[in-house]
Amino acid sequence: MPEKYILKDLLEKHDLKPKKLLGQNFLVDRNVLEQIIAAADLSKNDTVLEVGPGLGILTEELAKHAGRVVAVEKDKKMAEVVRTVLNDRKVKNVEIIEGDILKIKDGSFFIRHPDPPAGGEGSLENARPTFVGDSSPRHSGAQNDNISNYKLVANIPYYLTARLIRKFLESANPPTEMILMLQKEVAQRICAQPPKMSLLAVATQFYAEPKIISYVSKNSFWPSPKVDSAIIKMTPHRGHPEAPSGGEGSPAHAGRHSSEILRFAQNDEKNQRFFRIVKAGFAHPRKQLINNLSQGLKIDRTQIVAALKKIDLSPEQRAETLSIKDWIDLAANLF
Repeated sequence: MPEKYILKDLLEKHDLKPKKLLGQNFLVDRNVLEQIIAAADLSKNDTVLEVGPGLGILTEELAKHAGRVVAVEKDKKMAEVVRTVLNDRKVKNVEIIEGDILKIKDGSFFIRHPDPPAGGEGSLENARPTFVGDSSPRHSGAQNDNISNYKLVANIPYYLTARLIRKFLESANPPTEMILMLQKEVAQRICAQPPKMSLLAVATQFYAEPKIISYVSKNSFWPSPKVDSAIIKMTPHRGHPEAPSGGEGSPAHAGRHSSEILRFAQNDEKNQRFFRIVKAGFAHPRKQLINNLSQGLKIDRTQIVAALKKIDLSPEQRAETLSIKDWIDLAANLF
């Protein structure tokens, strides 16, 4: 039976309907599912954090390939259904957390509880972890596994995209890789290079190297969204002198600058200075850089011109023509 009809039967059985407000469009194409799993490159040593498991189609596949899966679901009823589905299919290595991914504290995803407490949204003390046949040893109280190497996999609703990416890329404990299903246009914007950069592209590439894995037809979902999607893989910069590169949307020069980017990203003062300049530069995309920077930063134009010329940039350029390296050099020279 096609996945679409299985999902419909499950929803009817539990008296549920897809919630448009939560962007519930369920993946029903097995080929796309296999592409996500391949992109994640999982082993039994991996821990996976999934956002929005829905009815568990992707969750079950992740559990087959990873050692442990922690899935966060905002919809309480949907969380109950996916727990039931995975229990029925005897999936043993998945934990379901009922809560808002944006409100759960960083690092709290991997805390184990012997008896899941009830509560509302927020930090994990108020979220509701429900264990699906977790085979790990139980302890007398909550235990943080201190997991620093985990992968984030998610078919996320479009409205959540920017906030979710920001949350995890700016986290003190970011995932080693993020494999996300995004709106096609948004994925292309994230992976853009000069002269088509945007604030979103700069903000993402400052923290990670993005690469589009493949495009996904809107017909691969039920209910079908209005636009096509893309599978995108983001690899946060971790100080390697040469980050991996290649493939569509993967800038060949990114690896050469990853250490320099990391030094800015890990220094609060430099980080704030960088984004202050970038936001000013993109304040009015059609305006020249000199106008945006002088107005946004309240700095004398002659000082800005001198800083731009020092790094071989023209005051007449527009923000979309600057690379990540250009913005870093500008931030280093302007103040």
